[in-house]
Order: sequence, then structure tokens, then C-alpha cells
Amino acid sequence: MTTTTRGFATIQQRDLVNQIADMLTEALLKGEFAPGMHLAEAQLARDFGVSRAPVREAARLLESRGMLVSQPRRGFFVRTFNAAELDDVYDLRLCLERHAVRLLADKLTAEMEASLDAQLETMRRVARDGTAVQQIEEDVAFHRRLCEFSGNQRLVRVFDELCHEMRFCILLIGQLYDDPAQVAESHQPVMDALRTRDPDACEAAIDYHIGIAQQRVVEMFRERETS
Repeated sequence: MTTTTRGFATIQQRDLVNQIADMLTEALLKGEFAPGMHLAEAQLARDFGVSRAPVREAARLLESRGMLVSQPRRGFFVRTFNAAELDDVYDLRLCLERHAVRLLADKLTAEMEASLDAQLETMRRVARDGTAVQQIEEDVAFHRRLCEFSGNQRLVRVFDELCHEMRFCILLIGQLYDDPAQVAESHQPVMDALRTRDPDACEAAIDYHIGIAQQRVVEMFRERETS
């Protein structure tokens, strides 16, 4: 329908706002817009070949996801984060996943177990051959599946909202995983605990797993703030 000047794919009229939001999200996660950068509506509208209205609505959607912030009469800017904010994100995520694995311990089926095992294998493959973005996405996909299999769909929605912020924070750091294979393997104890069907063992495993990630990521943010 229209071509773009920034490398964005051609978009269709249907569901225009969500399409623009998805493309902007991808660009943000790839680091094409730096933290604190102003997103000019007029330029983005030209890039997408659309009017400014759907661009503005897409930016508002990303603001609700914690990726952009708006300033009166100035427009939208790429959000910046500090270590304390990220620590809060991980704290809430830990609360969600503790509850998810306790629920899942009582209802884990063979099909769920096979799905989680398959996702872990995907993480191992991406650790060998994939990019940092792919590694993060597959890591998030494993944890989302834990939440999904818990059976609490509201929990899944909150997890999804948190993960927009979490992905963005992690990618702001740059290369997170010194040893991607080791990170993939760190999910195996969670699987082992789930197989016991013991809610306390599952909670302990997710506490340790996420606690280590929280400590590492937040510390990296603190180092950035003081450098």
C-alpha cells in the first residue's frame, strides 16, 4: 500500500494503530531509538505513510506499556529507567511467578511438561545460534508459559505488561548473557521442581532462579548509573 523511508514494512489500514505500535516496539527493542530520544510524530507519520493520528495513538499505547513517556506540548520520548524501578519490576514479577508455579504444581499435565521441555530445548538452541534479542525472547516465552499453564489469565496479562518493561530494560544494558548456554540451563532446576509436584519446591526454585536474574540485571543498571 505504502512504502517507508525508515525500513519499516508496508502496513495495512486494518488495525493500523496496533501495527504501528508493534513496529515501534520492535524498533525500540532493537535499539533504533536511544533512551530519552524524542519521537517526532510528523516524521514517524511520513516514515509510515500515514496521518499523525494513528502514530499518536500507537505512542499512547506504548506509553501504557511503559516504553514511552509523554511531556505536555513536547510529545513522546523513549523512557529511561533506573535501578530502583527495575528492582520493582522484578519484585512484582517474582510475586506473580511464585503464585503461578504453586498453581501449576497441582495441575501439571504431561502435555504441559512436554511443552515446557520443548521451550527449554528452543532456549538451548538459540543460546548456541541465536542473537541476544532471540535469547531474551525465548527466555521470556518459557516464563510466560509457566504463567499461562497456571490457569490464571489475569496473571498472564499482568506478566505481559511487566515484560514489555523488562525486555526494554534488559536490552538497554546491551549484551546481558556472558554465557547464554548457562542461562538456558539455569531453567532446568525449575523443570525438575515442577516434576515433583511439590508447590514449596517449585516456589523455592523460581525464587532462586529469578532472584539471581534480578540481582544481576539490577546491578548492571546500577553500574550504568554510576559510570
